Amino acid sequence: MSEEIIIKDGEIKRHRRVDVADVLRGVAVMGIVLLHNIEHFNFYSFPDKSLQPLWLNFTDKAIWDSLFFAFGGKAYAIFALLFGFSFFIQDDNQKMRGNDFRARFCWRLMLLFVIGCIDAVFFTAEILVMYSLVGIVLVLTCRFRTKILIALAAICMLQPMALYNMIHVLIDPAYQSPKVPTADLWAATFAVQSDGTFFQTAIVNLWEGQLASLAWAWDHGRIFQTAGLFIIGMVLGRQGWLLKSYLKDWGIAACIALPLFCALRGLDTMLPDFISNEEFISQSHLLLSSLYNLCFMTLIVSAVLFLYYNTSKAKSLLSRLIPYGRMSMTNYVCQSIIGSFIYYNWGLGLHSKLGITASFFVGIAIFLGQLAFCRLWMKYFSHGPMEGAWKRLTWIGAK
Repeated sequence: MSEEIIIKDGEIKRHRRVDVADVLRGVAVMGIVLLHNIEHFNFYSFPDKSLQPLWLNFTDKAIWDSLFFAFGGKAYAIFALLFGFSFFIQDDNQKMRGNDFRARFCWRLMLLFVIGCIDAVFFTAEILVMYSLVGIVLVLTCRFRTKILIALAAICMLQPMALYNMIHVLIDPAYQSPKVPTADLWAATFAVQSDGTFFQTAIVNLWEGQLASLAWAWDHGRIFQTAGLFIIGMVLGRQGWLLKSYLKDWGIAACIALPLFCALRGLDTMLPDFISNEEFISQSHLLLSSLYNLCFMTLIVSAVLFLYYNTSKAKSLLSRLIPYGRMSMTNYVCQSIIGSFIYYNWGLGLHSKLGITASFFVGIAIFLGQLAFCRLWMKYFSHGPMEGAWKRLTWIGAK
């Protein structure tokens, strides 16, 4: 089981909440807000670098490269992992009460789709709509044996479409993998981000923006990767891997993940020097990046677990992120609203005035402001505003 179980009057009631999971959510959402800020929330418009001092161009590049190395593809992966973990907790809680949670979770995914559309009004690259669509894999697989789940997760993480395309290129070097045409869609979103009103931005973001975002996710392997991470998170919950008793196993996982990360990233960097076929390089990068990001994510999760469970000072510091992690959805959506207001034309329009370095500090300010709000909010409420509404609507009509 994933954690200790609350027993009352001799009857199993539910799992206790795993605080370290909220710490990990906090780390993930913190990384996401920093990345989104330096990207100007998917609005790649920045001050002219030729007009900036040399030192500022240096810090811009240093911050960009460092943040993407630390969090690019990893913060999102932790967030997806914990989505699967949370599903297991909810599903198992209901099983212990003799209920089947699957139909209710389908309704919960429909609600998530609506929340994602609200988020999409402000931010074209939001992930909640994709989660609501891919999340059905949890309903379809949650009664499978653990070995089957691990096999399915491995297939997803190995990017079957990319593997197919790579094999096809080896057979026919002229082969081009099919891609969804998105240039016009992205051009439409960029135009309203640059010059549109709020209403114009909202309309384009909800249609062209969402289509472009989902197409990007498909073309870049995020659909398979997300499904694989959902399943892995569910398995972690089933096996209890976020408990202190599994620290030794996380140590072994980290010792395997570190050399694998170095080897896979090194291979990804080296291949263009030896293979000239751009299509093969593109598809191999998709596969290798999926795998080495998984390895790096394993290192991050292992480090957080070791610090949280083994070092009292580190635990005290990391515990400050628990309210932030428990309100992860509220924080994620509010980041989109704040960020689009800061950078897009409908708001302050600061995209052409704030470079990467300045935007990084804006991201830190947003994170610290949200953290302070969350710590205050959670003193009086058990759930964040959006989390509470999502929970209440999930169980609407239940007896």
